[in-house]
Amino acid sequence: MSAQEQQQAQQPPPTPTAAAPPEAAEPDAANRYEAVVPHWFYRKVTDCRERWVPFSTQDSERLEEAHGAGRDKEDLVVPTSGGRYDVHLKKRQRVAVYWEEEVSEVRRCTWFYKGDKDNKYIPYSETFSEELEEAYMIAVTLDEWKKKLESPSREIIILHNPKLMVHYHPVATSDDWGSTPTEQGRPRTVKRGVENIAAEIPNGEPLQIDHLVFVVHGIGPACDIRFRSIVQCVNDFRNVSLSMLQAHFKKAQEQQQIGRVEFLPVNWHSSLHSTGVDVDLERITLPSINRLRHFINDTILDVFFYNSSTYCQTIVDTVASEMNRLYQLFLQRNPLFKGGVSIAGHSLGSLILFDLLTNQKAAPEEDERSKEGSRTTSSTGGIEEVKEILKKLELSEYCDVFEKEKMDGQALFLCTEKNLKEMGIPLGPRMKILHYISSKMQTQDQSAAGPGHSGESGAEPGSPLQRDPESTDDGRNCQYRDVGLGQVSANYPQLNYKPTIFFAFGSPIGMFLTVRGVKRINPNYSLPTCKGFFNIFHPFDPVAYRIEPMIVPDLEFEPMLLPHHKGRKRMHLELKEGLTRMSVDLKNNLLGSLRVAWQSFTRAPLPAVEAASTDTETAAEVGTEKQPDTKPDEAPAAAKEEASLINVGRLNGGNRIDYVLQEKPIESFNEYLFALQGHLCYWESEDTVLLVLKEIYQTQGITPDQPLPGSH
Repeated sequence: MSAQEQQQAQQPPPTPTAAAPPEAAEPDAANRYEAVVPHWFYRKVTDCRERWVPFSTQDSERLEEAHGAGRDKEDLVVPTSGGRYDVHLKKRQRVAVYWEEEVSEVRRCTWFYKGDKDNKYIPYSETFSEELEEAYMIAVTLDEWKKKLESPSREIIILHNPKLMVHYHPVATSDDWGSTPTEQGRPRTVKRGVENIAAEIPNGEPLQIDHLVFVVHGIGPACDIRFRSIVQCVNDFRNVSLSMLQAHFKKAQEQQQIGRVEFLPVNWHSSLHSTGVDVDLERITLPSINRLRHFINDTILDVFFYNSSTYCQTIVDTVASEMNRLYQLFLQRNPLFKGGVSIAGHSLGSLILFDLLTNQKAAPEEDERSKEGSRTTSSTGGIEEVKEILKKLELSEYCDVFEKEKMDGQALFLCTEKNLKEMGIPLGPRMKILHYISSKMQTQDQSAAGPGHSGESGAEPGSPLQRDPESTDDGRNCQYRDVGLGQVSANYPQLNYKPTIFFAFGSPIGMFLTVRGVKRINPNYSLPTCKGFFNIFHPFDPVAYRIEPMIVPDLEFEPMLLPHHKGRKRMHLELKEGLTRMSVDLKNNLLGSLRVAWQSFTRAPLPAVEAASTDTETAAEVGTEKQPDTKPDEAPAAAKEEASLINVGRLNGGNRIDYVLQEKPIESFNEYLFALQGHLCYWESEDTVLLVLKEIYQTQGITPDQPLPGSH
């Protein structure tokens, strides 16, 4: 409320002569009462602060329609917020569908007053709003103002005129000085109708859902620099995606080719820490620097938990079962959904998803397709091929055993020592078979790919593991390779769907694979059930590592630069590149001039007859020194062209895997200062969201209105 309004509210009633001009105008407004248009709000409590948030126009109209039909007397449930929340109309409650969240109060709002703390408008209760509306209707119809109403909490509301209505909050319930309530406390503005309180009301989300993405968080309960939960961060990611769709897929939206992408959070941290491990940790935690130790126990220790076989099983079970539960629930609520499903993981969450995906079992028809180009064998021979191999190894007597177990050529190459032992093959023949498998792989792939995971972990052909060539020469080391990716021994659950694309944000996958002993990822390897894989990172993210150098170790090349969502490289990066090129040119020219000058000083004096030949030599020397200067200028352009054409294997269907964000101008001043921010920036990054949308819709044959640089 402005100071002018307060002063006007506290002044004595104007004399009839002073009120004449307004009263002359007011009869025009008399008898022109129009019912207020209600809007539905819900109460949100964040960090002990309460605020009322409006539903979208679309949701509010749906709620009002149900209310107008008298259906609030029934126990009717109205889905809102894109189907992620249900409103129980009779109870006036808003309940989260896919995750656990405190139930919110819902209110049909028509009258509002300005709050004390943040100047946000707060709606009156529905009952008192009806009283205010009735008093307002009488005042307008009879043109009788200065009406006083008392709220249930003994607060006074005075309707001075249609433009000025004031709420007085008493300082105390009793007043010994006899002052009237209008003289107590600071007056607050009262507004009628949501259109008068300048609330930001979204239009609503498209009803059609084209694709579903599950998002798995990293260490700790907080996911960004503001210590917000995975639900809040994914809400931001979803909101950015809606704005990116409007900005970059407008044509497809207008032609009703697309709707939107739904993002649902997957929380595993609370399940892990509800196992009682926190109590055990508290018992052994030192009392000093309590907050820091509590923070470490709650966040950083998640990495160690994942490397423990006991808690790793808890984590992978939680993530897989939660994604399967969400998927089934989503299909129940969206029976017409025909789109695909992708998964995204941030930080440790991306590693959990990678380990899950490497241990998925592909369908038999997918196995047949994956045989082509696989490192195990170039043919799809059956039992006859196995018999030929056994005959070559002088082990024909075991042909019946292999035939009984239905072992074809590919299955043979996946055999481990444990499998052969279970089949009843003695030690000597076992060693011969394992040595043959090992040497055959070495000849087929000079980089010596490992034979894959153990049968216990449920891995599929084409394992990405490649260790030292020396570790593939005998059966004993084949058993060591049985560890697969070096993952913790766990029974990895199967997902109920095949993900279309796997997005990793700020991911340490490359580092963990290296620590596990993986030197290379086989170029022919692809995830058994997921054909797309994108590793997206900020250049200053201290947790992120690249994947492509593990596939192509002999070639140095930069990651793909993610295009800015406005369609060009950030200006400070272009300026930096320009200055770098200029300094290189300047340095080369300066060094060339100094070299020539030094040679002229150190050269012994020659007869005049030889002057001509000397000039020729000097010119030749200068020419040869200038020649390299022209090559570096041409190299970057050629390198950039080559970068997008580099073959990085089948992990992302032959397309590039590593994508780096462009840092903001302020971040380039001090990369250490923005390192933590770099790891937590993905939730509100338009560039990240746009890449995700572009790749998802590309699988449906839909491209952005303007093609972005770096698109494949």
